[in-house]
Amino acid sequence: MPTYEYQSDSPDHGCDRCREPFEIQQPMSEAPLAACPHCGRPIRRLISLCSVSTTQSVKGMLSDRNLKAKGFTKLVNEGGGKFRKTT
Repeated sequence: MPTYEYQSDSPDHGCDRCREPFEIQQPMSEAPLAACPHCGRPIRRLISLCSVSTTQSVKGMLSDRNLKAKGFTKLVNEGGGKFRKTT
C-alpha cells in the first residue's frame, strides 16, 4: 500500500500534525484526503520521492545471463543498421 504525504493548505494554520508534512498509507484507489484527520482543516497531498532499492548492480542486471533468465533479448549494434542477437 502506498504512503502519501499531506500538509495543511496554509502551514500557518492547522494542528501540530498538519502544519508539517505527515504520512498516511492508503490504497491508490482511494481519493486523496481533503481534511486533516485530527483538526479537520483543509490539507493537500504533496508530491514526494519514492525509494527504489536493488540488490544487483546495473552491470549485473544487464548481463547476458540475467537478461536471458528474465526473458529479454539483447541486440548488439554491428553498424550499418545491422544488429546481432546475443541472448
